[in-house]
Amino acid sequence: MAGHYKIFLGMAAGVGKTYRMLSEAQAQAESGRDVVVGLLETHNRAETQRMAEGLELLPRRRVAYRDVQLEEMDLPGILARAPELCLIDELAHTNAPGVEHPKRYDDIADVRAAGIDVYSTVNVQHLESLNDQVAELTGVRVRETVPDDELAKADEIVLIDLPPEDLVRRLRDGKVYDAGRVPAALNGFFRVENLRALREVALRQVAETVEARRVDAPPIAERLLAFVSLDEAGERVVRRAARSAARLGATLDVLVVRDPESEASADQRARLEALRRLAAMVGAHLLVDEGEEIAVLQRVARERGTTYVLVGPPEPRRGLSRFAEPQIVRILNALPNVDVRIVARREA
Repeated sequence: MAGHYKIFLGMAAGVGKTYRMLSEAQAQAESGRDVVVGLLETHNRAETQRMAEGLELLPRRRVAYRDVQLEEMDLPGILARAPELCLIDELAHTNAPGVEHPKRYDDIADVRAAGIDVYSTVNVQHLESLNDQVAELTGVRVRETVPDDELAKADEIVLIDLPPEDLVRRLRDGKVYDAGRVPAALNGFFRVENLRALREVALRQVAETVEARRVDAPPIAERLLAFVSLDEAGERVVRRAARSAARLGATLDVLVVRDPESEASADQRARLEALRRLAAMVGAHLLVDEGEEIAVLQRVARERGTTYVLVGPPEPRRGLSRFAEPQIVRILNALPNVDVRIVARREA
């Protein structure tokens, strides 16, 4: 049986996710459970370091990468130690090349498969489908992300909620970052308006995750189709569509239509591969077809039983650009039981 999985979710660094995780682990240890810390990032926060005292901390292993020695979590060591409960901080971390898995959430899957309970932590901005929304809210593009279904895998999610003003106060008091980093943080990511928006996103995310688990909810047979282009705007449409699919409990298809008479450029091939990775991250099915865009879109929507079609705004010199938005909607709404939405509009 897979180990119990508990995630401590926050709106931003410094809200107290790791501290709370350690506090609950201490209580588990005091009750007689075998608890070890597989990976801990205290970021030199004194309160967090004190909370970890007394817990067994497994040493990290050193990994050579480009003549540099890096430290990573010792996955084989955790499996050999086989505790009842293992703490693995910072779920979204990307591992150094050469270890068993590219991402820490993959390591956690192995630990749980061995029957070990896991506590972990993550900030809401690391969820893949929220990447664009967080960038728009804060001006910061988060590079390390986790698939949205990682939260769905958790048996428990604990939201660490903190009023933005309190987090700013903690930042000013030096409890989050070193003094030298505080001014830039206060003028950037940690502006109060940003934190308020992120707090709302975190609260909504937990509510949606809980709602999706309701066993008494009637089954929903919605199927979304995101029609995307091979550019950055296409990735934004996929993320927006993934959020919509999650709210509806729907299946998501992603469609790319290529011109059969032109060979894909190196940039287009790279973009397609990026879309494949993104679709996998958000649990979508990527479909690649050839032909005239509207005809292919109508055919695929019929074949897949689509109930919603999500498209980005018309791009110059693309097939859809000859249609005004109302015309696109009328053409696609000719399909029975299909609703059409224009999403991810460009900034004016």
